[in-house]
Amino acid sequence: MEAVLDSCVCVWQVCVCIWDVFVCVCQISFCLLELCEFILQLSLLLFHWIPHIWLGVFIWQFTHRKIQFDANHVYGSKHSSSSDESKSELCDDGKPTSTPYLDGTLNNLSCPTTIHNGCHLINMQRSTPVDPTKMGAGRAIAVLTSGGDAQGMNAAVRATVRVGIYTGAKVYFVHEGYQGLVDGGDNIRQATWESVSMMLQLGGTVIGSARCQDFRSKEGRAKAACNLVKLGITNLCVIGGDGSLTGANEFRNEWSELLQILLKAGKITAEEAKRSSHLNIVGMVGSIDNDFCGTDMTIGTDSALHRIMEVVDAITTTAQSHQRAFILEVMGRHCGYLALVTALACGADWVFIPEMPPDEGWEDHLCRRLTYQRSIGNRLNVIIVAEGALDLHGKPITCDIIKNLLGFDTRATVLGHVQRGGTPSAFDRILGSRMGVEAVMALLEATPNTPACVVSLSGNMAVRLPLMECVQVTKEVTTAMAEGRFEEAVKLRGKSFENNWNTYKLLAHVTAPDVKSNINIAILNVGAPCAGMNAAVRSAVRIGILQGHNMLAVHDGFDGLANGTIEPMAWGYVGGWTGKGGSDLGTKRSLPASMIEEISLNIAKFNIHALVIIGGFEAFVGGLELVTAREKYEELCIPLVVIPATVSNNVPGSDFSIGADTALNTITTTCDRIKQSAAGTKRRVFIIETMGGYCGYLATMAGLAAGADAAYIYEDPFGIHDLETNVEHLLEKMKTTVKRGLILRNEKCNANYTTDFLFNLYSEEGKGVFDCRKNVLGHMQQGGTPTPFDRNFGTKMGAKAVLWLTDKLKECYRHGRIFANTPDSACVLGMKKRAMIFQPLSDLKEDTDFEHRIPKTQWWLKLRPILKILAKYKISLDTSETATMEHVIKKRGTV
Repeated sequence: MEAVLDSCVCVWQVCVCIWDVFVCVCQISFCLLELCEFILQLSLLLFHWIPHIWLGVFIWQFTHRKIQFDANHVYGSKHSSSSDESKSELCDDGKPTSTPYLDGTLNNLSCPTTIHNGCHLINMQRSTPVDPTKMGAGRAIAVLTSGGDAQGMNAAVRATVRVGIYTGAKVYFVHEGYQGLVDGGDNIRQATWESVSMMLQLGGTVIGSARCQDFRSKEGRAKAACNLVKLGITNLCVIGGDGSLTGANEFRNEWSELLQILLKAGKITAEEAKRSSHLNIVGMVGSIDNDFCGTDMTIGTDSALHRIMEVVDAITTTAQSHQRAFILEVMGRHCGYLALVTALACGADWVFIPEMPPDEGWEDHLCRRLTYQRSIGNRLNVIIVAEGALDLHGKPITCDIIKNLLGFDTRATVLGHVQRGGTPSAFDRILGSRMGVEAVMALLEATPNTPACVVSLSGNMAVRLPLMECVQVTKEVTTAMAEGRFEEAVKLRGKSFENNWNTYKLLAHVTAPDVKSNINIAILNVGAPCAGMNAAVRSAVRIGILQGHNMLAVHDGFDGLANGTIEPMAWGYVGGWTGKGGSDLGTKRSLPASMIEEISLNIAKFNIHALVIIGGFEAFVGGLELVTAREKYEELCIPLVVIPATVSNNVPGSDFSIGADTALNTITTTCDRIKQSAAGTKRRVFIIETMGGYCGYLATMAGLAAGADAAYIYEDPFGIHDLETNVEHLLEKMKTTVKRGLILRNEKCNANYTTDFLFNLYSEEGKGVFDCRKNVLGHMQQGGTPTPFDRNFGTKMGAKAVLWLTDKLKECYRHGRIFANTPDSACVLGMKKRAMIFQPLSDLKEDTDFEHRIPKTQWWLKLRPILKILAKYKISLDTSETATMEHVIKKRGTV
């Protein structure tokens, strides 16, 4: 028994030992777990610092290497200036070479002359900035106008002279075009700052133009070369048509040969030949026909349209009185641009252009259309004919031929050279000024290997294009028309021409489709009235009817939408609206937030499926409020588009607004008259207040167009020292032959420096030197008949908006109803750089200063340095960037 007990005790002792071992293992495990937990916590703590540690290491490494690089670079630049790297940055005359870069800023100024190339530019900068006031030192530039005259040429000449002088170059006038270049003598005279004063408002060309047979011969070109060499002129700026620019390019190509001829004849010395070893050529296109490919607008085209529209507006009044048809022949021997835009701007019944002859049997079609127009109550008919219009067989279509076709009272008017006359429009003055600045910079940046270029306009941007590529494409248009490839001819004219033609074709039909869409689109005007609103409404209504939609007029803006003052619009409802100023629908500044419920009820009541909102900043904000309210009101889940229309040009998402051009021309015309008064009395300064709210667009652009000495705006803050500088500038100006001053002030540029304050300041400081006058333009800037630009712009915007809504409604149609709540279903239609684009309202909020009712980024601000340079201010400009040229042929993809 004891043995059994002993065995049990032994077993128990073993079990106790095993238990003790197990307890020890558990304790060790717990210790290990605590250690792991501690390590894990430490790791997590360090993890947060790892990125900072790595960032610190990276910054240290980067700084260390940068210091080493700078030290080596400075040492190398001081002791190795004759190295190949240093020499590679200089051209033959020691000037920095032009280096292309990706975003394509064209000039070295902080100006809007920028290009956005397809893909073939490389981003580079000069290693050291160049002082712009010394870029032209030791250089000479000659400027001439050739071929037919065009309004705006004087603005280009003025800008070329003043910017050339600003850069330190000598600038010469060449009087009487190429004939003056050949004859030499007094025809080539040095220009001064004062010699181009009071040129902006003059039509034609002050330095003269002439057709020159002598320049067509090599002997004549040798004489011209001799005259340039003797004066040390190696830069030539030519303002003219394609013939004049082609002649300039030929002159440049044979320059070396001409120098050899002159050397052999002993007319120039070897030293003179070496000094003038190469000739740089830059062209600006001056032609009212707008027949040069590569540019949206040539200098003079907009002014010619102004003259034409003045006649059309006058004719329509007498035509309505007698129920007559009027046939109007406009210029355009090989290009139908003037005729096409005139037809859009006046709502003509038919247009004949050389690029697109009418179909066979057009005579019967024309008579049927005009007869139908009379049957629905129209009292007048307008037919526009380009002087070079042809039928499909190449037979000319003239006013007399058309007149004999029609069976009712018809009158014909041939405008002739009146289209070339008169004061240049604000657009042409600004265009000429911008091109003149760009031409000078292109000349001074050119190297012997740089091809002759032409400064052109693409959208709102000045671009440089190879001259002969543009000439080649222009000739291709003529070839395409001669071979009957008319669709191709229209495309070769460029996007602007093609868009105008497509819009005209849409609006040329007068019968609505048999099948209706059952879609109701409402149109309303919001904000202050402006010229061009009615043109946009007319276009939108008629395009909508042609799409089969029911178009509804909403009177008095959002108030009308809330109160239910809504009625249907038929085709004839908007007849004759293109030439009307203001807003026939009525407009108010009220915003929809306070009446959202009433608006949603009326949208449901009238079964509205889409909205077209035409107006200013209130239209933009109102559209945003409707989009925000979609979360609460399902009736607001419909597509809507905002079309910018305001003289202030302050709507985010668009570089231009309908109505701004008309207001700008009104201000410019007033400034011309005031400057004339100041010139007559001498020693007088005028201070003019313009509209625009906090947006300085009108003041800046009118300052450029009228040649102002200063333009005060909110976006460019100024203080008492700036005012002191401006007063001193005017005091110096009064010592010259130009004894007048013009100061523009945006109405809200500064709460303390009011118009009265500026008037008192200038009056006090000018005592004994000049006296002051002030003028507040007020609401006259919102009135008047719309300019051709605003009529055409409004027409295209209205048409594009309704076509976009048609497509958007198809996308938003779900289960028998319209439901649109995505950001891209509520957009602003705007012109951005080179195209009309739709941008969601919600996306534009970040780029909007709601307090001051302006976009945060505004393209025209880059124009202000031009204004200051042309007013002779000594300002410092960034010249660290330079550009290369675009290629028209590469861009088109065809040769």
